[in-house]
Amino acid sequence: MSHRTTTTRRLAVAAAAALALSLGVTACGSDGGSTASGSTSSAPSGSAASPSAGGSAGGSVPKASGDITVFAAASLKETFTELGKRFEAANPGAKVTFNFGGSSSLATSINSGAPADVFAAASPATMKTVTDAGGASGQPATFVKNTLTIAVPKGNPKHITGLNGLTASGVKVALCAKEVPCGAAALTALKAAGVNLTPVTLEQDVKGALTKVELGEVDASLVYRTDVKADAGKIDGVDFPEADKAVNDYPIAALAKAPNKDGATAFVAYVQSPEAKQVLGAAGFQAP
Repeated sequence: MSHRTTTTRRLAVAAAAALALSLGVTACGSDGGSTASGSTSSAPSGSAASPSAGGSAGGSVPKASGDITVFAAASLKETFTELGKRFEAANPGAKVTFNFGGSSSLATSINSGAPADVFAAASPATMKTVTDAGGASGQPATFVKNTLTIAVPKGNPKHITGLNGLTASGVKVALCAKEVPCGAAALTALKAAGVNLTPVTLEQDVKGALTKVELGEVDASLVYRTDVKADAGKIDGVDFPEADKAVNDYPIAALAKAPNKDGATAFVAYVQSPEAKQVLGAAGFQAP
């Protein structure tokens, strides 16, 4: 065998070995990338590998997709609208639709078969209406609480300083109906203060009572502090000590007949996340 032939063969073997090594490294890198990508996309909803809706560490909030219908107390309108936008931003495949109203009427609608995925009520009593009928999936969770205040027009023209001032001559007052959480809380506070009050109107949700003040149809109404804070440009609030006797807990639950069960679970989890708690706290809601 000539020297030239031996040299050629050695070069060919070396080239083949280099090519095999290069292909091996490429294959390993390809497998590693495929595995990482696959684990991200196939991680079970709610697992540690699944990113949270609020972006919190640990994947505590599962991802969601599809339409999610939330029945929520009227006093949650501003905060839940904001939370819905944030939830959708973190879950591009999800669309949250809200039905805000008096908790008692919402509970009745749910028990009558209205399609909904989540119920957020302004009192345990209204949530109990749903749970007693077997309408909740699991135990409801209390996520915030809220306190009453007296809503008056800007500048407080009637100079109301407490519940006793609501009975003064010429003062017209709006209350929520007694079956509505804000109405039940108002009756509890008035009883604690020993005040007998005859309102000129009974509203079916707290926003209705607040609107009466905004429009100048009444001089005052008993609403939640969060509602006054959300409408601070038009309304002033007068706090009173008896409000501490009538604090409302707000429970939330996924519904047993939810059309989008995974979406319902994800939204309920998000409402209890650190990000959602920050939004709710900034609006004036208190920690449970």
